[in-house]
Amino acid sequence: MIKKLIFVLISTIFLTSCSSYSFSDECPPKAIIEWVDMVMINDIKYESPVPDAGEEEIIVEKGKKIGEVQYKMADDACTNHKTKNGDAAYLEKGTNIYEMKGYPSALAVVADDRVFVAVQNQNAKTAKELLPLQSLVKNIYIESTEDGSRLHTFSDTSKNQFIEAWKKLTLAEMEEKHQQGERVFLEIELNNGVSFRLLYWADSNVFHIGVTGNTELKKIIEEERTKL
Repeated sequence: MIKKLIFVLISTIFLTSCSSYSFSDECPPKAIIEWVDMVMINDIKYESPVPDAGEEEIIVEKGKKIGEVQYKMADDACTNHKTKNGDAAYLEKGTNIYEMKGYPSALAVVADDRVFVAVQNQNAKTAKELLPLQSLVKNIYIESTEDGSRLHTFSDTSKNQFIEAWKKLTLAEMEEKHQQGERVFLEIELNNGVSFRLLYWADSNVFHIGVTGNTELKKIIEEERTKL
């Protein structure tokens, strides 16, 4: 069975800036920092998949090389390190970064035979610029917020309506008040089988990556949730 590569796009650690790469008083040699597994290239930060246990890996085709890792943060960077192009949490320095064949690098890249999906794009102002989904999505699922299992598959009509609505959405700064209330896990499965998760707050109609929903998108999600 092909493994779903579920991208946990929820960054549990805020990556900020450090004046040097060596350990400081704020980052003693014995400190253990659990970095989000990420890489940054071309002003886009990507995070890695968290695969479901016990299932086979998806093999993805690499496209052209777009860069390489310049700095491995693990065991070296302080907690206040500001990520920049060429940084990676756990990839070794010199690791090549490639396009994922058939997909724009704005959406995902491949490094060390693993897929990394975009979570932040300094130049993106809209949802479609952050995560371009048009013609690339096979299925959308509602997942359990307890164990991440698939509970429901969007109808083809709802899937297409979701993608059309997605193109109209904008990005905004996330505020704590938006990250409260009922949570919904949406899994986006791409045509090649790679999947990533979007965390959606139903009450505030926002996604954790800074995308603000509209009335159309909210209605689509609510209608599919009634089918659970």
